[in-house]
Amino acid sequence: MNSKMMVRALAMSCALLIAGIGVSCSSDSKAAPTKSETTLDLTLYTVGHPELFKLAKVETRNLPTTLNANGNVTPDVSSTIHVTSQGSGRVVEVRVRLGDNVKKGEVMLSIRSTDLAQAFADYQKAVADEGLSNKGLDRAQLLYSHGALAEKDLQQAEDTEQKARLDVQSAEQHVRLLGGDPAHPGSLIVLRAPVSGTIVEQNIAGFEGIKSLDNSPSLFTVADLSQVWVVCDVYENDLGDVHTGDAADIRLNAYPDRTYQGRVADISRVLDPATRSAKVRIVLPNRDGSLRPGMFAVATFRSRKSQPRIVVPSNSILRLQDKDWVFRKDGPQQFRRVEVRARGESSDGLQQIQDGVNDGQEIVANALEFSSSVAEQAK
Repeated sequence: MNSKMMVRALAMSCALLIAGIGVSCSSDSKAAPTKSETTLDLTLYTVGHPELFKLAKVETRNLPTTLNANGNVTPDVSSTIHVTSQGSGRVVEVRVRLGDNVKKGEVMLSIRSTDLAQAFADYQKAVADEGLSNKGLDRAQLLYSHGALAEKDLQQAEDTEQKARLDVQSAEQHVRLLGGDPAHPGSLIVLRAPVSGTIVEQNIAGFEGIKSLDNSPSLFTVADLSQVWVVCDVYENDLGDVHTGDAADIRLNAYPDRTYQGRVADISRVLDPATRSAKVRIVLPNRDGSLRPGMFAVATFRSRKSQPRIVVPSNSILRLQDKDWVFRKDGPQQFRRVEVRARGESSDGLQQIQDGVNDGQEIVANALEFSSSVAEQAK
């Protein structure tokens, strides 16, 4: 066998050997992995100098229950007057507008009314009839005194005079009810402010027709805004945390740097079936007039009784992806990001925590600073 044939035979033998080994391995055993599998814990952070980050301890304190609720500023219903017209007619002059301050007795509106004109006509007729009946009574008394008139005729004259006098009184009251003055006949109804206050509603403009009282809304609404209400919606699940007399802090979008203090004056006994919430009323003084009806408000209710609550510094909480997180110390150089549920903020800068951490655990005091430092090291 020459050298070429020997090389060819050796190559064929090697190929068969490799094929046999490959079949044997595929049928008798599994292939070994080339890399070991590892699991990364994305919530655990290892830092080289943990002493650079100030720590704070999770504490348990006796604090009142707090609850936030949205609401609106509304006029005090007990100090709100609806101005209406007892007679129909057409507006001839409007002297005030929505938002104006008015004083008691100030002219607000003038109306040309056929009702008032008819009332004056009835009054004048009643006065004329009473004058005639009075003369008849005088004549009957004179005749009776001379024996020329029977007693029953005298009594009839007295009855006629009394009825005529009552008709005058009734017609006079009707004129005054419509806003007229019996001493000054006319068809013009002048509406005056019944109380001093602010016009918070206006449903009439110049030269409009006014219908009868039973199917017409109030022309104006005047409210005394020296005291206002903040009416909030408290959901059914939170009603157990709110009681009459509880303190409430009010914050307004219009004045973000101011806080108003009040107390719960009333809790509705009926739930709104659409929102499953009850109306909670808070009374606030408004001497400077800064609280305007319709303003959006957020009320923070605080119960009178205190309960043990877990608290952490407000700066130790990081808001990320619509969730609250803290960085808890898990080792000499390790910190774990833990999700927590906040309940509200107390006056001394502490945040109440519902769950996520326990009393005595250590967390990073400034979560934002820690997160920024870790992100910078990862670059």
